[in-house]
Amino acid sequence: MLSPSEQPVPSRYLHMPHAEKGLAVGLFGGSFNPAHAGHALVAEIALRRLALDQLWWMVTPGNPLKSARELAPLAERLRLSEQIARNPKVKVTAFEASHYVRFTADTLALVKARNPGVDFVWIMGADSLRDFHRWQRWRQIVMTFPIAVIDRPGATLSFLSSVVAKTFDYARVDEGDAPRLARMKAPAWTFIHGPRSSLSSTAIRKMAQG
Repeated sequence: MLSPSEQPVPSRYLHMPHAEKGLAVGLFGGSFNPAHAGHALVAEIALRRLALDQLWWMVTPGNPLKSARELAPLAERLRLSEQIARNPKVKVTAFEASHYVRFTADTLALVKARNPGVDFVWIMGADSLRDFHRWQRWRQIVMTFPIAVIDRPGATLSFLSSVVAKTFDYARVDEGDAPRLARMKAPAWTFIHGPRSSLSSTAIRKMAQG
């Protein structure tokens, strides 16, 4: 039997999920190394508060801002994501791997080009917002799709001082209008409060290492 590191990625994960025109779809990307209940909570909050028809749980081949040495094999991260993401509206995918894209800006451009008539919103945890200005072409990301920032432990207030929050303060949407966010023209973003999980992939990896 092949070890997890040698397991090939099933082909069903390498195709971009299908979405009909007129649907509201959330894009939730990350390394998910490993996926945990905190990620599932963010997905559930996004589905409910943003009134989404689908959520694409996009497991990235690698994060340019993180070390690849600690990255579990893609097939393993997909398998664990499937176990965690139980909602049938959630589509676990790794289509980025088959299109050889490494940066979020390229992923969103690809999604937009392939899905005319579908309304997308990018979903990120508030903890990611602090370093968002370090992402490749971060301004382009903000201008491509609306963004929903989901509350995370320790990040509730720090997001206000982030570069992106200051730069695009004029585009912030009231949280009460979150159900309409996917239908809005970028730039548009909102911060969504809600239940928070203290779980983190980093802490889980450290515990596993003993």
